[in-house]
Amino acid sequence: MDEDGYDEGTFNIHFGKLKQAEARRNIELAKAIPFAKTNEQLKEYRFPKGESRKNSMWQLLLAMKSSGLKDDGLLSIFYEIVGENYDTADEFSIFLFYGSYDVPTKGTDGEWLEGSEEVYDFIVCAVSPLEGEYEPEKPEFGFLFPAFVDRSSDSSVIDIFNADPDNVQTDLMEKILGGREYLGE
Repeated sequence: MDEDGYDEGTFNIHFGKLKQAEARRNIELAKAIPFAKTNEQLKEYRFPKGESRKNSMWQLLLAMKSSGLKDDGLLSIFYEIVGENYDTADEFSIFLFYGSYDVPTKGTDGEWLEGSEEVYDFIVCAVSPLEGEYEPEKPEFGFLFPAFVDRSSDSSVIDIFNADPDNVQTDLMEKILGGREYLGE
């Protein structure tokens, strides 16, 4: 994205087709979001309920997850929304990752059992400033959707990442959540 938030080009590449060095860089970008400092950099937010979910970012994120990030039309809409609401004076990148986690079964005695309780499908978004020839720096903003709550997927919750908790992306967060009242301030 350029400094005005306009798309300068996209690519949708399966992780297995990346060169080893590129895959390693992308994994580091993706891991920065869910492994950030919880309740400081990474905070849990609830989406509004009922009618306010219609035609919302929540609905777009669900559709993106359901498609496994394979619907370029949905991705284009997402990039446009982020570009319009991300507050920066620099060029930046938006990386989206789709993943699955096989949640292991836990017995009543607390021991792990064979098999799984469910498969947790999720999206990680990392928004990073660019350096040099379109190389992303560490993410400044991002999210994990749906949130992983009590060993299960919860699509009414999103974990939002701000690298600097004192300088959050308020406009973009409002757009994602559907209004300032959902920021919990």
